Amino acid sequence: MYQSDIISDGVNSKQVVSLLTVSLTTVRVSAADLLSVFSPEEHLDLRINGCSESDGEYLYGLDGEEKWYADFINKRGVDIQPSFIDHISYPKGTYEKAVANQQICRQNLEIALKGLKDPLENDAPSSVMVYPKEDVELREKNTLICYVTGFYPAPVNFYWTKNGENVTQGTSTNVPYPNKDGSFNQFSRLEFIPQLGDIYSCTVKHLALDQPLTRIWGVQKTAPGIGPAVFCDVGVTVGLLGVAAGIFFFIKGHERS
Repeated sequence: MYQSDIISDGVNSKQVVSLLTVSLTTVRVSAADLLSVFSPEEHLDLRINGCSESDGEYLYGLDGEEKWYADFINKRGVDIQPSFIDHISYPKGTYEKAVANQQICRQNLEIALKGLKDPLENDAPSSVMVYPKEDVELREKNTLICYVTGFYPAPVNFYWTKNGENVTQGTSTNVPYPNKDGSFNQFSRLEFIPQLGDIYSCTVKHLALDQPLTRIWGVQKTAPGIGPAVFCDVGVTVGLLGVAAGIFFFIKGHERS
């Protein structure tokens, strides 16, 4: 009944599978409910349960930020809340609940795939961006973010390099988030310390791409008294143009005190 209701409303096949395989539970709660204080402020509590034929995700979030997710590879729950805040606690057995929900998700996926007449089309990422989390200051710890959106199915694979060398230390990747159109978005982080002349790249691979997509980011010298200039390319397809190719635009950094 749930599946037929969705199809009768004119939702496309990709959204049907997304609805059946990604369970979104949102609850608006007040700060008083969360923090035991009186406040009119509201927060958005989020639970995502999603799966594909080969992958799965289960997470909890608050106001658009991840708080806990199930690591199905290492068979454990991961609390990613910073140590300096009051943690939202999740009860014992939450990971086991996530595993059970994955089984239900894959059953729904199998039913959906059999019920759809037309095969689902794979969509390549529509946008890939690399940008720093904070304003760039030389020799000050920062985080590079590689953001990808508009792809289907999930996930994408991220690969970082520094000056042409592969980098894995200091990297982390979130689970894919669903977009309203049935596609997904996902991002990867790289902790780094900006140094003049260093060049970083983020390469994205997806089954709908004929060639991986690479974005380049770096810091170069500027005139005395002016902060570091950041450059990044507008898009390089590895194998067609080469990692070092592309058109660059420059953003003048903040003046150093």
